[in-house]
Amino acid sequence: MTYRRAVIPALVGGLLITALLWWAGASAQALHLAGAADALGGRTTAELEGWLTPWSYDPPDVVRFGAGAADWVDGTPDPDGARYLALYHTAAQIRFGAVFAFFVPGALHLVRRLPPVHGRLPATLLAVWAWGLVAGTLAMTVSTPWVIASKGHGSYRFLPQLAALISSGRQILVVTALVAAAGTVFAAWITAKGAGPLPRQAVPARAARLSATAGTVVVALSVVVLSYQSVAASLQRFDPAGGLFAEPGDLLREWLLLGGWAGPAGAPLGDWLLHRLPDVLLLAVVWWALRWLPVVLTRATVPAMAVGAVCATVLGLLASQLLRMATDGAGLRWGLIYLSSGLGYGVPAALTCGLVAGVAAAVTLRLTVGRTADEAPEATPAAESPAHS
Repeated sequence: MTYRRAVIPALVGGLLITALLWWAGASAQALHLAGAADALGGRTTAELEGWLTPWSYDPPDVVRFGAGAADWVDGTPDPDGARYLALYHTAAQIRFGAVFAFFVPGALHLVRRLPPVHGRLPATLLAVWAWGLVAGTLAMTVSTPWVIASKGHGSYRFLPQLAALISSGRQILVVTALVAAAGTVFAAWITAKGAGPLPRQAVPARAARLSATAGTVVVALSVVVLSYQSVAASLQRFDPAGGLFAEPGDLLREWLLLGGWAGPAGAPLGDWLLHRLPDVLLLAVVWWALRWLPVVLTRATVPAMAVGAVCATVLGLLASQLLRMATDGAGLRWGLIYLSSGLGYGVPAALTCGLVAGVAAAVTLRLTVGRTADEAPEATPAAESPAHS
C-alpha cells in the first residue's frame, strides 16, 4: 500500500485515540461526585480514578491545592502557584500531542506494510492495537518531567518518580487503543480497495523459524535472565552517582524487565510451574508472531520487522496478563476492576526488547535467506547427477 493510501487511516486512528484519551481524562471529575462512591463502591471508584487521572487535563489535588496555598505568601501575591498550574497544563498539552505524534508514524508503517487485505485483517488489528499502547506509554514518558515539576519537588527522587508516572494510566490505554485500532483498520480496509494486488512474501520455512527463534531469544533474555529475583535486585540497587539522576533502579526495571520470578523455594513445584505459565505463553506468542511476520508483511524490511516485533511482544504481555488474571483465584473476590489493574504493565520493556528482537530477527532472516539462495544453484546439479548417470 502506498503512503498516500496509508496516511488517511493513520490520521484517523491518531485523532481517535487522542480524543478517546481526552474524553476518558475529562470523565475523571465525575468520580468526585457525591453519588459516585455509592453507585460504584469506594474501592472501584478509587481504582477507576487511578486509571483516568493521568489522562486528565485538570490538575490533581496535590497540584491544585498546593498552587492555591502558594498564591499568597505573607500577604503579598506569589506567582509560583499559577506557574505550577501552567506547568501541569503544559504537561497535558505535550501528553495529548505526543499520543498523536507517536501513534501516526507507527500506524502508517504498519498499515503500509501490513494492509488489512488477503487474510491480514486480524494481524493488522492486533498490531495497531499494540502500537496504540506503545504510543500512549511514550506520550506519558515525554510529558512526565513537566508533571513532576508541577508538584514543586522535581529534584527529590526524580528517576523513581519518572518510573512511577510512566507506568500510570496504562489500563485505560488497553481499551482506547483497541477502539482506535478498530477505526484505523476499518479506514485502511476502505482505502485499500483498488490498491492493486498485495501478495504475501515467499519466505522459506526454515529461515522464518530461525528468525523467530533469534528474536524470541532476545525476549527470553528479559523474561528468564533479567527478571530473575537476584538479577532484578541488582538492577534495583544500581546507583552510579548521586544528584538528580540518582536511584535509577526503578527506571531500569521499567524499561528492561518483562516480569519477575524466583525459584520454587518453599512452594510445591506444580504451583510454581502454574505460576510460570504466563511467561511461557508470552514467549510462545512472540515466537509464533515472529514466525509469520515475514510472510504477512508486503516487504520484510528491518523497520517493519522491528515495529512488528514490538507489537508482538506487547501482545504477548497482554496474553500473559490475561492468563494470570484467569488463574489468580485469590483476586476473584475483589472483582474485575482489581484484577485488571495489572493490564498493560511492562510496555516500556516490551518496546526495548521488541526493537532488539525485531532487528535480530530481520538480520537472521536476511542471512538465512541469502545463504539458502547461494546454496540453491550448487544443490540442483547434485540432485540431477544420478538421472544423467
